[in-house]
Amino acid sequence: MKEKEIIALLRLQHVPNIGDVTAKKLISFCGSAGAVFDEKLHKLQKIDGVGNYKLKGLFDTEHLEAAQAEYEFIKKNEIGCVYFMEPNFPTYLKHCIDGPIMLFKRGNIDLKQQKLISIVGTRKITSYGMAFCEEFIAAIAPLNPIIVSGFAYGVDICAQRAAVKHGLQTIGCLAHGLNQIYPKAHARYMADVERNGGFFTEFWSTSNPERENFLKRNRIIAGMSEATIVIESAEKGGSLVTADIANSYNRDVFAVPGRTHDKFSVGCNNLIKQQKAQMLTSAADLIYNLGWQLENKKSNVVQKQLFVELDPEEKLIYSYLQKEGKQLLDVISLDCKMPVFRVSSTLLNMEMKGVVRPLPGKLFEAI
Repeated sequence: MKEKEIIALLRLQHVPNIGDVTAKKLISFCGSAGAVFDEKLHKLQKIDGVGNYKLKGLFDTEHLEAAQAEYEFIKKNEIGCVYFMEPNFPTYLKHCIDGPIMLFKRGNIDLKQQKLISIVGTRKITSYGMAFCEEFIAAIAPLNPIIVSGFAYGVDICAQRAAVKHGLQTIGCLAHGLNQIYPKAHARYMADVERNGGFFTEFWSTSNPERENFLKRNRIIAGMSEATIVIESAEKGGSLVTADIANSYNRDVFAVPGRTHDKFSVGCNNLIKQQKAQMLTSAADLIYNLGWQLENKKSNVVQKQLFVELDPEEKLIYSYLQKEGKQLLDVISLDCKMPVFRVSSTLLNMEMKGVVRPLPGKLFEAI
C-alpha cells in the first residue's frame, strides 16, 4: 500500500465522528481513502447514512498533520499496515461490518492458515483453567491452528505461551499503540510471540490502554476467528463481552464448564445454560463441531501406515476399538479408564498415524 493511501486512511481514523462503518461507506463510494479527500463535500454528504454531522471537520488540516506524524512513527518503527480490502487482512474480520479499516502489525503473522480460534477468559486463571488450557492446546497442535488472544494476564497469556511451546502461530490483539506493551510484565514474552506470529492493533502510538480500548479490541479478537473459546470467567468480565460479540457475528462460541460454586466458572456455566456457547470438555468437541480434519499432503483420506509405532496408551485404545468397533469418545474414556482430555489427545495423534478415524456423532473407529 502506497504512502498516500496510508496517510488518507489515517486521516479518516483521526476524524472524531467517522467510525469504521462510515469510513467504509466513504471508501466504497469514492473507490479509495485517498479519493475521499479529492471528492466534493456536498457529494459525500448525500451518501446514505453519512450526512453533515459525521463529516464535520473532515478537511481540517489537524487531521492531515496528525496522520503524517503517525505515518512517520510507522515508517521509523517498521510497522506493517494491513488494509481491510487487501488479501492479507484477516478473512473473517472482513465480514464484520464494524471491523477496522486498517490494522497495524508487528512480527511474523501469516494468515494463510485459516484455522483461527480465539481463547479468552479471566485474568485470574485457576490451576484448573491453566491445566485445561495447556492440555487443550497440546491436543489441537497437530492441526496447526492459529491461537488469537489479548496478551493479558490469566487465560490470554497462558494460551499464547502454550501456543509458542507447541510451535503454533499466535496473535496478540492489543488495546493500545505499538509503542508500548500492557501489561508491562509481559514484555518478556514479546519476542517469542513475534517469532511465532505477532501483534495486531487498530490503535495509534498516541493511544493508551484505556478501558474503552479493551472493549473495542474485543471485537477484533472475536471477529478474526472462526470460533471463540472461554476457558474461565466470573459472572461478569471482558471475555463474556467477547463471547457476545462472537455470537453477534454468527461465530461458534465454546465454554469450558466448571463446578457450580467456583467463582471463575460462573460465567462459562451461564453461557452454556443460556445456550450462548457450546460445552467444551475436550479438543474433540471443537474438532467435531468445526469440522476440522487432519490434512494429508498425498491424500485427503487418512490411510493406515505399515509398521506404525504406538505408545502404551495408543495400543490400549487401538486394541479396544478393534474389539468393540465404533465407539463414542466418552465411552472410550470410561472403558479404557483414561480422562477424556487424554483420550482426545491420544486419538488425535493416532489419527495422524493413520490408525483411527473420526466419524459423525463423535464416534471413532480403528482402521
